[in-house]
Amino acid sequence: MKVRHLARVQGELWSELPTDLYIPPDALEVILEAFEGPLDLLLWLIRRNSLNVLDINMTALTRQYIGYVEAMHSKRLELAAEYLVMAAMLIEIKSRMLLPRPEKVLVGEDLDPRAELVRRLLEYERMKLSARCLGELPQAGRDFLLLSVHLPQLAACRLPQVASEDLLAAWGAILKRATMSRHHRIGRQELSLREHMSRILKQLQENTRCVFADLFDPEQGRSALVVSFLALLELVRERLVDIVQNEPFAPIHAQLAIAHDPAVR
Repeated sequence: MKVRHLARVQGELWSELPTDLYIPPDALEVILEAFEGPLDLLLWLIRRNSLNVLDINMTALTRQYIGYVEAMHSKRLELAAEYLVMAAMLIEIKSRMLLPRPEKVLVGEDLDPRAELVRRLLEYERMKLSARCLGELPQAGRDFLLLSVHLPQLAACRLPQVASEDLLAAWGAILKRATMSRHHRIGRQELSLREHMSRILKQLQENTRCVFADLFDPEQGRSALVVSFLALLELVRERLVDIVQNEPFAPIHAQLAIAHDPAVR
């Protein structure tokens, strides 16, 4: 016959309980529910007994709540003051429901003594559901880990053509310089797009190649800078000027297009 062992203590198998073994009465007691406050306990009692929140049976609810509080006292657990306040509130509501209700009440006063408790329970249930939904969202450190990858600037793969972001950054730097040397003069200024195009072409023919910022003079003011920038874009659109870079992240240059460069012919 196979012997059934009850436990293994320090490597030794025990088939019978010792005669001098003492087991406290509440040693095997397991508490499954853990409540975060009196409203949480009330909501659990209501859902366990399938009660209607809008029509609470105060007698049954108060009896079960008081029984739970007394059980916590008997187990020598420290009760928070809010549990006792809620017990007093339930007893008050139950007592008010036993009294005859007046036929007329003041404006804004509710006939049902349970109205305030129902409002707090419904509001707490909504907040608890929202907290549960937020807790189910993926969280960094719990559901996934954050990784960071160092990408050296020189290792970035970029096209040899100048991107629109680079041109916009260079244009912003020029506007910043113009703001620092701005003159407050009021007057009418006539600006010609073709005149600025001719000036840029002449400057490129003399120097063959110019730094992008050298094509603009901040002393002329913001209006002239805008027209100069539009003139340069028009020259690029007509394929008379090319915007180039020697290498990634290098300064931007403007030069005559190969088809219109006199040195190439």
